Amino acid sequence: MIYTRLIIPFILGLTMFAACTDSELPSKPMGAFLRPAPPPLDPNLEFFLKDFHRYFEDSMILTLTPGAAVVIVKDSQVVFMKGYGYRTEGRPERVDEHTVFRIGSLSKGFAGILTGILVDEGKLKWTDKVQQYLPDFNMNNPEQAQRLEVRHLLTQTTGLPYHAFSNLIERGYDSTYVLSQYPLAKLAGKEGEYFSYQNAAFSLIEPILGQATGKPFNQLLEEKIFRPLGMTNASSDYDGIVNSPNHALPHHYRNPGWVADSITHRYYKFAAAGGVNASVSDMGEWLKALLGHQPAVIPAKVLKDAFNPVIGTGLERPTLQGFINRDSAFYAKGWRILEHGSDTLVYHAGFVNNFLCEIALNRKDGIGICVLFNAPSPLAGKCIPAFFRRWEKVRGKIERPQS
Repeated sequence: MIYTRLIIPFILGLTMFAACTDSELPSKPMGAFLRPAPPPLDPNLEFFLKDFHRYFEDSMILTLTPGAAVVIVKDSQVVFMKGYGYRTEGRPERVDEHTVFRIGSLSKGFAGILTGILVDEGKLKWTDKVQQYLPDFNMNNPEQAQRLEVRHLLTQTTGLPYHAFSNLIERGYDSTYVLSQYPLAKLAGKEGEYFSYQNAAFSLIEPILGQATGKPFNQLLEEKIFRPLGMTNASSDYDGIVNSPNHALPHHYRNPGWVADSITHRYYKFAAAGGVNASVSDMGEWLKALLGHQPAVIPAKVLKDAFNPVIGTGLERPTLQGFINRDSAFYAKGWRILEHGSDTLVYHAGFVNNFLCEIALNRKDGIGICVLFNAPSPLAGKCIPAFFRRWEKVRGKIERPQS
């Protein structure tokens, strides 16, 4: 039976593009069918995509993961997009390309790029002092608080101890209360010189951008990124996901299987760190922009600055263990930069409310992938290395489009 479930979808054809179901066909205007077809895929690229699909589908079955969605972009084209499994364990609704997930710390990449856009527009500077926008902000060392700059927040170099005040976010405290607690945290290092991953301090970028522009963070995301890129399912608040008729529920494992949870309000008050919701169709548009194909929305110099590695993360737990060495991992502005042989990968993972997601791209090769899970699947952390190991075997055979 398992082999039948694997073979039938393969025979019927993979979802290489945002495909139409039979039920959608009558509602489409005739003009929709007159649009130019996308160029045919290179046979080696097609082989690679089919191979990865088989691996991912087999792994979903072996790990009993309830639901997931994958999008792959090559150059300026979405070449693969597919939902796997179910939005809720025990229910018939399947994950598709428009199913909305919480993406956790993948939100940090949006915050980094958004801030870069506003810096490029002259709304603020990376070297602006945090207290210029938040005069009530203080730290255990008042001199360090005075020196702290906007760039230190997004590069995780504030000097605060690891995950300072994330416990308060988990317990539902708001940003005003958390702001009052910073002087209580004994500092672990000097700003700009010590890496320590943060959620609360990272999210200080929200009121800073609000002060710099007069607009709330959620509105800036919508106006500067979501809407211009056509990310029609994306949002950054609780209502944005629960009011979507096509959203996944999170799950936890309880022997003998996965059990559905409810979506919580947690982290939506700290949206820059973990409050964005999106579907893989949204993330496909995001990947195209990150690969440099939307310069009118995200200029090339914004991408270059956002992905410029700032500090090594070697003392932190390994990222993509067994694939990336500790001394080859760095943090930029809301992004992890990973050196793998002669390749540089832009990467981040996200985990919130039992949703687990990953995004990775090789800008030199013009390829990127995003995977969204509605459970902390054992497949997470393994599928990205599996993707790039397969890619390394075929990339020399694939022709790049003429510029």
